[in-house]
Amino acid sequence: MEINIMGITGVAGITVICYLLALCIKQTPLANKWLPTLCGLAGGLLGVAGMHIMPEFPAGDAITALAVGIVSGLAATGADQIAKQLHQ
Repeated sequence: MEINIMGITGVAGITVICYLLALCIKQTPLANKWLPTLCGLAGGLLGVAGMHIMPEFPAGDAITALAVGIVSGLAATGADQIAKQLHQ
């Protein structure tokens, strides 16, 4: 199985964008309990957009692209929690 490095970087890009979105949302009065939901939703939208924009995106259909995006968005939430737990 051949690994496509450019496709993987696109997925990592979705995670970074969702992480930055979460940092912006934390500055609003919106409750932090909505961060995973909003990151997952944003990741899903970015995943579907990435499938159409990036020719080497690792998903060939909308459902897979949506799933890849959601997982990437939720990974941003997990990364934030890891950083928070390590600083305690």
